[in-house]
Amino acid sequence: MTTEYKLEVFKREGEGKKYLRSLRRDNKVPGIYYSHASKESIPFLMDKKDMLKAMKAEVHLYKVSVGGRLRSAIFKEVQFHPVTDEVIHVDLYGVRMDELIDFKVSLHLIGIPEGVSVEGGHLSHLQQELDIRCLPADIPNVIEIDVTELRKGESIHVSDLTIPDNVECVTPADVTVASIIHGMKAEETILDDEEEEDTAFEEEAPETTEE
Repeated sequence: MTTEYKLEVFKREGEGKKYLRSLRRDNKVPGIYYSHASKESIPFLMDKKDMLKAMKAEVHLYKVSVGGRLRSAIFKEVQFHPVTDEVIHVDLYGVRMDELIDFKVSLHLIGIPEGVSVEGGHLSHLQQELDIRCLPADIPNVIEIDVTELRKGESIHVSDLTIPDNVECVTPADVTVASIIHGMKAEETILDDEEEEDTAFEEEAPETTEE
């Protein structure tokens, strides 16, 4: 069962790009809170340090005080600056602990595959997240996949994953998560000078007829 991380947020009164820029200069992160039960959204702000701590806490469920009452919420979206990669905006989504929600959980590969260490292949991590459906308290922090025994030419699919109890996998079972592909040898990238030139597209000289 996941634990709830207490997150301190403050109601935001101002609006507009100038106001939001001033917040970020003061190391504040603006955000919007909305919930399953209401179409009304509540603008808020939070301290940047608190935001970064929350993101490193390796939890997905947060307890926040919004509108004078404690609520359970998840991060629905986190926006990053395209250049500095700093958090510039967050969306918090209020949830009910007794209602199923759709969520994306990260897939982490564990170990060094035999197909890489012994056979010289390359590990391709194709699926980074898994779509799941469960109660908020059952959200796994991460799903780990042991790839140690994966050999060259082999793949791991969603159907091969061990999904926690009380969690429904929404991602199709045939989706490939990771595979070992053949590594390209250095000499294969260099054109062999001794190869014959391809003359298939050279224009043939016109035949001449003697009179």
